[in-house]
Amino acid sequence: MEERDQKVLEARVRGDNFDKLMSVPNPALHRFIADAIDLCAPDAVFVCTDAPEDIEYIRQQAIACGEETPLEAPGHTFHFDGPHDLGRDREKTKYLVPAEDPLSKALNQVERDAGLREVRGLLKGSMKGRTMIVRFFSLGPTNSVFSIPCVQCTDSFYVAHSEDLLYRAGYEEFRRRGERSDFFRMLHSAGRLDQRMVSIDVDKKRIYIDYTRDTIYSVNTQYAGNTVGLKKLALRLAIRKADREGWLAEHMFLLGARGPNGRKTYLAGAFPSACGKTSTAMLPGETILGDDIAYLRNLDGQCRAVNAEFGIFGIIQDVTPQDDPIIHKVLVSPGEVIFSNVLVKDGKPYWLGMGRELPTEGMNSFGPWHKGKTDETGNPIPPAAKNARYALCLDTLENVDAELESPLGVPLEGIMYGGRDHRTSVPLWQSFDWEHGIVTCGASLETVTTYATVGEEGIPEINLMSIQDFVSIPLGKYIQNNLDFGKKLTRPPLVFGVNYFLSDRDGHFLNDRCDKAVWVKWMELRIHGEVEAIRAPTGYIPKYEDLRRLFRQVLDKEYTPQEYVAQFTMRVPENLRKLDRVEKFHRSEVPGAPAEVFEIIEAQRERLRAVRDEFGDYVAPFDLQKGQAP
Repeated sequence: MEERDQKVLEARVRGDNFDKLMSVPNPALHRFIADAIDLCAPDAVFVCTDAPEDIEYIRQQAIACGEETPLEAPGHTFHFDGPHDLGRDREKTKYLVPAEDPLSKALNQVERDAGLREVRGLLKGSMKGRTMIVRFFSLGPTNSVFSIPCVQCTDSFYVAHSEDLLYRAGYEEFRRRGERSDFFRMLHSAGRLDQRMVSIDVDKKRIYIDYTRDTIYSVNTQYAGNTVGLKKLALRLAIRKADREGWLAEHMFLLGARGPNGRKTYLAGAFPSACGKTSTAMLPGETILGDDIAYLRNLDGQCRAVNAEFGIFGIIQDVTPQDDPIIHKVLVSPGEVIFSNVLVKDGKPYWLGMGRELPTEGMNSFGPWHKGKTDETGNPIPPAAKNARYALCLDTLENVDAELESPLGVPLEGIMYGGRDHRTSVPLWQSFDWEHGIVTCGASLETVTTYATVGEEGIPEINLMSIQDFVSIPLGKYIQNNLDFGKKLTRPPLVFGVNYFLSDRDGHFLNDRCDKAVWVKWMELRIHGEVEAIRAPTGYIPKYEDLRRLFRQVLDKEYTPQEYVAQFTMRVPENLRKLDRVEKFHRSEVPGAPAEVFEIIEAQRERLRAVRDEFGDYVAPFDLQKGQAP
């Protein structure tokens, strides 16, 4: 350890906290923590190990300092972020980019030296009068090829508590690794707080990612997506690490789909937030490994996957006992759960779309609330935020998969991509091969913006692989990495597209919320070659008789030919226009886009034109099926 770091730590880290820190023999770690202390000037430093008493202290302090408040149910607490801090802030989240290493212009960035001066200036002295909490975690199972050690310094006990629910303890992992310096670093301060313990200077909110040093800076914000460094912020660092090492870090859930005779097949899915991601990961009858971030590696020619996390930071809107029975059971039972930005009345949490009448008054992120209350612009304030959340550990769920902690992960046999596409894509299809799927399902994923990010809702956009906000390497390189990854596998996962939001001309959804359970069962059968399919211009689509049988088996529901035709009619003009938008995006926003992207787009365009010439603009699936081999 350098002499300067030694002096800072000896002077500022007192008692057994110093001993706990020194038992991790890592000079790079000591340097980071010493710099954070010197910069932020906390009054005290608490070093949290994996010991139960340390973790319990975090929980107690989150309540004692007022960042969390107990609810009626034992173990439940609630937290409020400020009214202007209720989602991931795209505008204020930027990469610190060296002048000689620019990223794709589609990515939000600032010159590294200027950005460092700005964010470190905002962090300077930000922890005076407070305690800095030092926490150690592991992304991925510990003692595994997938493990990424992480350290976070924060002055928010709420953030530290949330991380305890969402991630694997990593203090012992750091000790095991000794002097290795390949770990992720996070530094966060909530900044000045008001009496409600809410960040005041949200106009000075900054979330900056210095990927040249595997370091994340966050200040003047509390919303977990901006402050829990191990979540989407660390995903940006993991993508660069994966790029260097030849694996994939993805914005994907992982589930185990049950098939005939007790078979279990593992699938992943990439969906933008608020597009059905968690509800798919939590399908009744299946098992869940994770709902948000997955690491994929080629181990001896097989694609293996792990959940980078250990908990769920889920959107609570529309969670009901009918549609989400497993999650709902945990949310209303005793146990450790943090609710954020809900409505609270008489010690109980309420959220939008919970399937019951809400109180007409209570407390929410805006303070005391009553029906009819408006904000500073005169707009009505809803009872709870649309992006209100819950945080809980996966092992509290009755359907958690037994392989969650497997150091070798699970064999991944299928990947699905989906977004909010009201006009174009059928509800379910399979790509022709890995490359076709990566390009037309993943790199062409089109959706509309939702309440999960700060900004206007309902704006159509390309959200490449549902990961575009988080890609910290050139987008063309990211696509090429995906293409190359599958080519090196003995048997790459099958790639599927899903669209839960297809609508008719009057705007009515053509999918029911529960239909996704059938789509997943069809994928599982296709992976094992147990159902046939119809070849459409955009990929393979299900046959009616197979879906009719699955709807009866899975949902005890009669599925009519009319529903099938409405859902699976090929909308040729809409698909051609989408290809034009996708091609324009890749030519203008993705420097270095692989030539394969444009070749696959053009081949799809030709297939669509050919089917239009034969059948017209709107082609029913039964017409496509005619003339194809049985």
